[in-house]
Amino acid sequence: MTTPPRWPIGLRAAISTAIPVTAGWAAGVMGSGLIATLGAFTSRFGGDRPYANRGIELATVAVSLAAAVALGGWSAQVPWLGVLMVSLVAVAAVWLCNALAVGPPGAYIFVVACAAGIGASAAHLAPWTLGLLVLAGGAVAWLVQMAGALVHFRKPERAAVAAAAEAVADYIEAANSPRERAARHRAAAALHRSWSVLVNYQPLQAGPSSVLHRLRAANHSVHVLFTTAVTAAAQGAAAPDPETAALARRLGTLQSPPEDVATRDAGRIPLGSPPVLTVLRRAISPGSPVRHIMQRVAVGALLSGAAAMALGVDHAYWAMAAAVLVLHQGTDRTRTLRRGGERLLGTWVGLALAALILSLHPHDLWLVLLLALLNFVIEVLVVRNYALATVFITTAALTISSGTHTVDVGHLLLARGVDTLIGCAIGLAVYLVAVRWQESTRLTDAIARTLDAAAQVLPYVAAGDTARLAARAARRDLQIAAIALMESDEAAMAGSVRQREAAEQLLPAVTATEQLAYRTIAACWTIEHRVDGGEFGRALFGGRSAQPHVEALTALATAVRTGAAAPERGDPLPFLADEVTELRQSLAQN
Repeated sequence: MTTPPRWPIGLRAAISTAIPVTAGWAAGVMGSGLIATLGAFTSRFGGDRPYANRGIELATVAVSLAAAVALGGWSAQVPWLGVLMVSLVAVAAVWLCNALAVGPPGAYIFVVACAAGIGASAAHLAPWTLGLLVLAGGAVAWLVQMAGALVHFRKPERAAVAAAAEAVADYIEAANSPRERAARHRAAAALHRSWSVLVNYQPLQAGPSSVLHRLRAANHSVHVLFTTAVTAAAQGAAAPDPETAALARRLGTLQSPPEDVATRDAGRIPLGSPPVLTVLRRAISPGSPVRHIMQRVAVGALLSGAAAMALGVDHAYWAMAAAVLVLHQGTDRTRTLRRGGERLLGTWVGLALAALILSLHPHDLWLVLLLALLNFVIEVLVVRNYALATVFITTAALTISSGTHTVDVGHLLLARGVDTLIGCAIGLAVYLVAVRWQESTRLTDAIARTLDAAAQVLPYVAAGDTARLAARAARRDLQIAAIALMESDEAAMAGSVRQREAAEQLLPAVTATEQLAYRTIAACWTIEHRVDGGEFGRALFGGRSAQPHVEALTALATAVRTGAAAPERGDPLPFLADEVTELRQSLAQN
């Protein structure tokens, strides 16, 4: 799958930065223009969202950045209050950004904005003035990001469906091969993402003849191909016809009519995402990965701020920002350690480049051009080579903070090098200590949640009624749980030696649980699209109640959580017999 080019994103970032700085230069208040560029961070969000939803998200981000800067400016007079404020903003941003799937660059940008607000207080502007300047910069970024809607309004939706179709085609081609499991996970995640783009991120209604309607129909047909392939693979059927993969790709680009595969009921109410309050509440529930990240960020931010202040570093909040950068994404052990090392290396090289630039003291339009170029390079590099991007991130940050006045370059660079070292070291230490107990039950909890979610779906399968809203909501929750299970397994495999050993022991249970989840989801789709779907669903249970099987899966989930012996609860369902048997055997061995 080809990666979309980054230069359009870099160009938008460059324009969003250049406009407020140019306006400040033209008005004779370059310092205010530089403060306004903090609002240009808005352009880094929502690049893959549909434009109507993107407009709402970007407006929210712009207001939030302005509020973070204003809070930083307000708390700047008391050092400990500044440390506390940055920590509070960091925890709140991690909660909201991770729970609501805001996407990269995520919570870190809001922490940087709050920290920059503390630094911007040196301009002796009122906090509300700082906020308004940042909001003005955010408004410019909003316009730049939304300009594409005038030309390709449905481009994000088309891209999401094409990506899902490509992932499904890759899974079909990987059937009965070692790549099958990973390809299935990528396909399921891509389909979930595309449906979110087509339904959850659509605040406006679309007519039955619209492009959005056709894309929903195409995505629906691609999903049918996926579930059919999952069912065939579970039954040990021969590899699918290669033409099926080609058909998926044609559906993704609207080159084949969706009706060739399945007909979607256009009048059926689309299943959206759970209510926002429900999503936020789940994010802070016990055992939630988001809650674990919030805890690590809270401890890391406070410790790094306190350490920097104790060592006499003049801008302790930059150490806090470095710690949050290491911790806020909640990545696995390997990637967290790599990100910390890349941040350190990139920052120190960037300090050398910043020293060269600051010694030249660029001003006026030269400063505008330099900042635009730096932001362009950052966006082009940040995905492919984070360490190299950090070089230019450091250079841009120091140029913005020091571009309008003479500074002691040696002192500035030493301070930034020290606070980055403090923040990265403490961030990594907090991570390594915390995950020993936070991640110890993540994989077993994920298995148990998936089994519980599957148990909620079985009654609808047994009734042969999987099309109504409650049934589709249960199926969606099962899909989310299965995706989270794969992510938990990947995190454990990249964790410590003890975590890897546990993951290897649980691999048969994880595989069986995944297979059980996807076969259950596939059964729901089969019931919907067969003429005799209701009879088919009831036949899976022999016409009997699903309750004994629900109780059996619930008991298995409890055994996984507690480490107790897997109970023998009668004969498993015929269509899930292999998965349940494998799960019980693997739990007995563990």
